[in-house]
Amino acid sequence: MHTYDKFFIGGQWVEPAGSDTLKVLSPTSGEVIGSVPVATPADMDAAVAAAKAAFEGEWSTWTPEQRADLLVRISDGIKARQDDFTNLIVSEVGAPYYFSMFGQVLAATMVLDAFANHTRNFPFEERRDGSLGGQIIVRREPVGVCAGIIPWNVPLFITSLKIGPTIASGSTIVIKPAPETPLDANVLAEVLVEAGVPAGVINIVAADREVGEHLVRHPDIDKVSFTGSTAAGRKIGAICGEQLKRVTLELGGKSAAIVCEDANLEETIPHLIGGGLMNNGQACVALTRVLAPRSRYDEIRDALAAAVSAQVTGDPSNPDNLVGPLIADRQKVRVEGYIAKGLEEGATRVAGGELPEGLGAGNFVSPTLFADVDNTMTIAREEIFGPVLSLIAYDDLEDAIAIANDSDYGLAGAVYTADIAKGIDVARRVRTGTFAVNTTQGMDFNGPFGGFKSSGIGRELGPEGIQAFCEDKTISLPGGIDLPIGG
Repeated sequence: MHTYDKFFIGGQWVEPAGSDTLKVLSPTSGEVIGSVPVATPADMDAAVAAAKAAFEGEWSTWTPEQRADLLVRISDGIKARQDDFTNLIVSEVGAPYYFSMFGQVLAATMVLDAFANHTRNFPFEERRDGSLGGQIIVRREPVGVCAGIIPWNVPLFITSLKIGPTIASGSTIVIKPAPETPLDANVLAEVLVEAGVPAGVINIVAADREVGEHLVRHPDIDKVSFTGSTAAGRKIGAICGEQLKRVTLELGGKSAAIVCEDANLEETIPHLIGGGLMNNGQACVALTRVLAPRSRYDEIRDALAAAVSAQVTGDPSNPDNLVGPLIADRQKVRVEGYIAKGLEEGATRVAGGELPEGLGAGNFVSPTLFADVDNTMTIAREEIFGPVLSLIAYDDLEDAIAIANDSDYGLAGAVYTADIAKGIDVARRVRTGTFAVNTTQGMDFNGPFGGFKSSGIGRELGPEGIQAFCEDKTISLPGGIDLPIGG
């Protein structure tokens, strides 16, 4: 049991204003594995006040080098507790053991390390020649007090995407974990204290949607960074638009993997499995639409069906099990509804449907592959967020690109081909924020990450991720002076 009765506010564990608690359920067994207090508006006000006080205090004097060193210390602190975090995320999220270790915990440390490096090299201040004969200094100053709203699917990793640029830029933040997965954030708070994060720079407060909206609307919040569903993102974006708040929205996806006629299937199929079924299919970048040339459709269908059927489903704490449960019963019901919709609309289920015996009360859904899918079907249009893949036929490469682009989303994608130059050309023509050529997916911690269309607004990661937490300022100077450039 992981039981917490306080919030992490202003560098301390603070008594909640209310008495309500949130029980955290294991997706694998349905049993209670922990609890946290649920915030009231007063709790959230206290967290924002702490973040504002920190922003206006001694934190504002820290240099980029000091902030970079702090990021490294946080990363090292997570690494020191790698096993604790991994096992907790297995229990809390239901993510398979190795994905929890590499895709959630160690990936979070890699993000923080990358932001540390970018912070040391980021042009917080630069000199330019002015257009009117003088000179200008262009400064990137911290955006201010931020709200970071975290989803339940990869909570520690997404939290690192928020606190990394917060610290890099010199901003401060209030983190609101998802109600389903608040436990790892409280363990992270312990790491933050050990790393020497100044009081109030990072605050962690679990809350429901109503109090989460109170955070977004708070007049002292300067920027909101949200990762989650497109529906919730639209609402948050509307609030920020009304209040002229800066906002980053990393939302859903329905990404396509184009398998070219010249693709080596022995190499490609593992990428399709890893890209489509990672984290039990609960990934915004999942490659859930597999586009296959008609000339090789049957061959690809059979090979992919065999690979999907070979995925071992079961207790995610067992490293041999590659697919675990979905986060909650409601998500299981949702995914089963999409599977039923696929059958109803005429798709053919060629893998999936049977689960091993003895899985008990867990929220398990068998990894499923549909063939004979048309891109107009519901399962090809909507984000399922579960282990369900759709195999879609195309006539030629132009048709494949058109199908890939025929989506409300534009987050990720991939192409598999023996001709790298052709793959890069395809990548340039598919309208997504990231795209992979002969790899699993295109996210890289040194490059910007985000989506086109309904997949979001703004970018995370890379130097662009720091820029998203900065405000630009121009200082005009007369000509003929020589002043040092600050940080």
